Amino acid sequence: MVDISGCKNFFFIGVAGTGMSALAQYLVGLGKNVSGSDRYFTNDSKNETQVKLEEAGIRCYVQNGEAITPGIDIVIASAAIEDTVTEVRKARQLNIPIIKRSELLAYIATTRRTIAVAGTSGKSTTSAMLFDVLKYAGMQPGIISGAGLVSLIKEGKIGNAETGNGEWLVIEADESDGSIVQYEAEIGVLLNIDKDHKEIDVLMDIFDVFKRNTKDIFIVNQSHPLAAKLSKDNRYNFSVDENDDAAFIATDFKQKGLDIQFKINGIDFSLHTVGRHNMENALAATAVAALLGVPLQTCAQALKSYEGIYRRHQLLGEKNGVIVIDDYAHNPAKCAASIAACQNIAPKVIAWFQPHGYGPTRFLRHDFVHDIGSILRKEDEIWMSEIFYAGGTAEKNISANDLIGDLKAMHASAFFVEDRNDFLDAVRSHLTNNCVLLLMGARDPSLEHFAKTTWENL
Repeated sequence: MVDISGCKNFFFIGVAGTGMSALAQYLVGLGKNVSGSDRYFTNDSKNETQVKLEEAGIRCYVQNGEAITPGIDIVIASAAIEDTVTEVRKARQLNIPIIKRSELLAYIATTRRTIAVAGTSGKSTTSAMLFDVLKYAGMQPGIISGAGLVSLIKEGKIGNAETGNGEWLVIEADESDGSIVQYEAEIGVLLNIDKDHKEIDVLMDIFDVFKRNTKDIFIVNQSHPLAAKLSKDNRYNFSVDENDDAAFIATDFKQKGLDIQFKINGIDFSLHTVGRHNMENALAATAVAALLGVPLQTCAQALKSYEGIYRRHQLLGEKNGVIVIDDYAHNPAKCAASIAACQNIAPKVIAWFQPHGYGPTRFLRHDFVHDIGSILRKEDEIWMSEIFYAGGTAEKNISANDLIGDLKAMHASAFFVEDRNDFLDAVRSHLTNNCVLLLMGARDPSLEHFAKTTWENL
């Protein structure tokens, strides 16, 4: 593992990315000098992310290599940065060490008592809920997250990181690039295992390494069959099946509009969010907090004021009976869960989805079609726009319209609008005065703007 204890000056290539910006902010909180560049930065104007990074004390530059100087101790490159990027070449010319984001996070995890949250769905939400509970309990935790917490965003921050002065640090352990195997946390949490990026057998092997690397307590969702296979000790587990012998059981789920209610070990919980999956996320966060000595009543009080995270079932508003929700759902299980959660709000759900990456879409094509097609009610609709292309080498031999064709063959109400800018005009006649317009997608940094524009022009 890389040792950066002697480093003072850090440079991030791709600093505007969610995972990278979180680490950059965390290091500033430790008193490090941090700078970075991004392909989304220009000399003409500053975007919102750049402004917030600079307000956090991070110097931002255009990605042209000029900012790579001999005074930099170490360069951190995101997984998306290729060796041909000018700044990578210049850093090598100057013999400046280059590490990946995952290596830096793995090192940071060794410097704090770390709780690593893993699983193919719900990592960001569970991490945010756990952070809120521990903060409410006065434990001053740190967090390095894959999404911005609304509570931190309201403070003018990007919202995906806080250094914290306490002993505990909450991090997301990402399986998509395999980096999860580098983390040696004191407490490991496994939420679920669904096909996403990799086949199930590969994911099982990766999460098994994560389990073996966890130094103390390993907590699993015992009600998820695949996660349950990796259980270490039922005394630490949680479940939504009251017949399980897990330590923490959630029961009596109810959703009323945009709020959910349930019990954990008989204690009443109420959150301003939607979906059974968020009950599971809250249950996971509560299980960890309780094992750290936080009373269940305190957990319930903390989560009552939970404000959510950026683009996770984020309510944009209601207009003419149409409720608009923006969500980060991007794999089959997440899309289906997102649609299911909205079905409790209104009799009709119109879901729009932008797949990301030609390879991932091709890999998950049949799963998307099965999971989405199976959850749709007769009144519901699924719309898609063309696959988001982030650059690089990709074989463009699949279209989102192929998935729509498959869904139509299942007799689903499915529609393709190649250019998402044409979506609102196309969908207007389908909107009713009692429906949910659900916007789903990930990886594309312009999705937030698209959602806001859709809402404003509704």
